Amino acid sequence: MTITAINVRNQFRGTIKEIVEGPVVSEVDVQTAGGLIVTSVITTRSVKELQLTVGKEVVALVKSTEVSIATL
Repeated sequence: MTITAINVRNQFRGTIKEIVEGPVVSEVDVQTAGGLIVTSVITTRSVKELQLTVGKEVVALVKSTEVSIATL
């Protein structure tokens, strides 16, 4: 499944592994078929409206103007 109606090129299909719900924002961890974990911070309202639950299959859409990397 790909979503082509929007301008986001990086799409990762996966399964929700964990949701850490806060009063305003929540963290949603999505595990891809390759084992990569993609974490999204979205509003808790969006979690409820999208009916996100652990185990649900979703597509993580990544659009960023900057990626920072630091050395260890």
